[in-house]
Amino acid sequence: MRKIDAIEISDKVKSLFLEANFNIGEDVLEALEKALKAETSKVGQDALKMIIENNRLASSEELAICQDTGLAVLFVELGQEVCVVNGDFTEAINEGVKAAYKDGYLRKSVVDDPVFDRKNTTTNTPAFIYTDIVPGDKIKITALPKGFGSENMSALAMLTAAHGAKGIVDFIVDTVRKAGPNPCPPTVVGVGIGGTADKAMVIAKKATARSIGEYNANPKYAQMEKEALERINKLGIGPAGLGGNTTSLAVHINYLPTHIAGMPVAVNVCCHAARHAYGEI
Repeated sequence: MRKIDAIEISDKVKSLFLEANFNIGEDVLEALEKALKAETSKVGQDALKMIIENNRLASSEELAICQDTGLAVLFVELGQEVCVVNGDFTEAINEGVKAAYKDGYLRKSVVDDPVFDRKNTTTNTPAFIYTDIVPGDKIKITALPKGFGSENMSALAMLTAAHGAKGIVDFIVDTVRKAGPNPCPPTVVGVGIGGTADKAMVIAKKATARSIGEYNANPKYAQMEKEALERINKLGIGPAGLGGNTTSLAVHINYLPTHIAGMPVAVNVCCHAARHAYGEI
């Protein structure tokens, strides 16, 4: 059994949320630069240039990529041979989030009551944590500061097997079409298929953190990703919603087994920053 101090978890979480808010991923930057070369709209080209320059400045100056520094979402793989000592696992994560948003001067966007009081917690907590218990003695953490311009564009459809792959791709494309400029395109589109309604939404969000250019290992789902992306980029929404042939940078599909009577399909849209950071303890 490996003992990991709670403070080590807090420190790692803090560093990941600072990294994700200040530094765009290399895969995202490469995708944006590739899109700039392929973009046919002059306005779209100008928008992409500004996005790339914004990302460069954020990294060099250690400033937030976007004013919406997100709600803290974490996907954690917790090794079953790990024992967290000198503190509580969940509280350690929340302390790390608090420290990142305080010391990094990041906007705190969490309200305690979603309907009535809507009072800001002033700490950007609680974080929303999805934990899988896995073999081993390590803790692997993916941190996503999820902005709500894109999160608000999420959609769920309870399809049937009769809809097939075409019905799923139609739903993905229609979701992006309805979102229009709201999620700050060019976007990364996460899709979850199967499981239950709630599980489909979770794996859709997790899919947004996959490296751009990495397709689903199943060639049939990889083909769906390519088809959906091609159709999305023919919508004409373009960078920043100003028109062009670069509406999304990638479509990532995750899937799970499901019940014979249904086919849940969830779409989680992520803005052009596609903020996430990965770390291991």
